[in-house]
Amino acid sequence: MSKKDLSVEYSTILIFALAILTMPIWLSPIGAGYPDLLQKFVIYGIFAVGFNILFGLTGYLSFGHAAFLGIGSYATVWSFKLLGMNVIPAVIFSIILAGSFAALIGYITLRRSGIYFSILTLAFAQMCYNLAYSVLTPITNGETGLRVLKTDPRIFDHLFGRGQVDGPLLTDLFGIHMTGYPGFYFCAILLIITYYIAMRIKRSPFGMMLKAIKSNQTRMNYTGFNTRPYLQTAFIISGMYAGLAGSLLAITDPLAGAERMQWTASGEVVLMTILGGVGTSLGPVLGAGLIKYFENIFSSYNDNTLHAALSFMPDWLNDVLTIIISPFVGSGWHLTLGALFMIIIIFLPGGIMEGMGRIIQIFKPNKPGGSTKTASQG
Repeated sequence: MSKKDLSVEYSTILIFALAILTMPIWLSPIGAGYPDLLQKFVIYGIFAVGFNILFGLTGYLSFGHAAFLGIGSYATVWSFKLLGMNVIPAVIFSIILAGSFAALIGYITLRRSGIYFSILTLAFAQMCYNLAYSVLTPITNGETGLRVLKTDPRIFDHLFGRGQVDGPLLTDLFGIHMTGYPGFYFCAILLIITYYIAMRIKRSPFGMMLKAIKSNQTRMNYTGFNTRPYLQTAFIISGMYAGLAGSLLAITDPLAGAERMQWTASGEVVLMTILGGVGTSLGPVLGAGLIKYFENIFSSYNDNTLHAALSFMPDWLNDVLTIIISPFVGSGWHLTLGALFMIIIIFLPGGIMEGMGRIIQIFKPNKPGGSTKTASQG
């Protein structure tokens, strides 16, 4: 990589880091500057960035990545229960366990490609969901969910004299509680690190191999090139990202439930990646933020809040618009997301990043001689 490329890469990651760390400031005007929502933005951004390493670079569409999200959450809560409330062992344990399961599942599912691979990953995810919901109840606590109790061993906490807690048990990073803004900044730093790793993977020789597999895997196989190790590695890395995201969900809210393994969670990360832009570095992060924002904002509306928001209109028009809009907010916010998804796919197949690219092209000055070339072609 040339010095110019390195300079561009460092500038990109610096701008990205600055934008992420200042999110509480520039998202406040649109009602998204509070910690709980910001944590969701960055956690699901990590989930989508990791998913994009598999789907965006290789073209292999997994419908089972929620399994690794759930595994990461369960591993984290068990780390809290056994070792203590420090987040570092929990994160490491979750990434390793999710990567191990990804290696096993990938070894089986990657024997197929296309829709058969997608169906296999979906089947494995549903198996994990059902195991967590019923069969493995002693480990997962079934439908109630797994949480940390004051009676748990928490070996390290008791060893360092922090075993007795008067209030609720809170996760911490060497004494800093991972709630509110400290929790957000911890997740944000991990998003910046994982985003940078994903960028380096994409631009590395390994990433070029993954793109070649996506372009024409059959031709590569005919030339005698074995693509399985590259696909397996990409699957494992993607699973580890999902495990990290699941771990952070449990760190910011020390609870793990089987619902995080449902097929809807797997479908959500697919939507995030497609809405943002498949194969792009920034697109999945934008897609994750957009979906979580709509989920939070539109789900909070009901008939009363709609009436209040439209109170400046005449009563008859207020009532009519409330009747029209109400199915698309509240519990029906998925209809709004579906309509948005359709619009983007129809007009911007490349997602948000394609739209941003078109806007940049509009304001980008023409190269010298561009008009002459056009005239001569005409």
